[in-house]
Amino acid sequence: MATTTTHRRSETAEATAGGLTVFAAVLLFIAGVLDLFRGIMAIANDDVFVNTPNYVFKFDLTSWGWIQLVLGVIAVSVSAGLFVRATWARVVGVGIAGLAIIANFLSIPYYPVWSLTLIAMYAFVIWGLCVVRRER
Repeated sequence: MATTTTHRRSETAEATAGGLTVFAAVLLFIAGVLDLFRGIMAIANDDVFVNTPNYVFKFDLTSWGWIQLVLGVIAVSVSAGLFVRATWARVVGVGIAGLAIIANFLSIPYYPVWSLTLIAMYAFVIWGLCVVRRER
């Protein structure tokens, strides 16, 4: 004789899951806007950033500006999908946050404090999106 059990989540667990998704959406939006501004800064005026000639990763600041700008625009767009709890937005949000962490790591020599702050913010986004269980 087989028995079937159904698991029901409590209202508290669903509220917590919704809260973490909104937390991740807001944080992704803020970090995306910051990346967007940093991209505009790097494209418009390279003098804002410190030049480090003896660093392992050597890139043109204008190209980094375009990378940061594109990542910021995508992050802001994905955060809009997170506000409506779209599953695709959770998957893309984790991916874009991972790419943004890598991009910010590579730009540490140009703006270290800002890069480390954004790395922490994107790490919290990944945590907030991965902790919540998939909705049925």
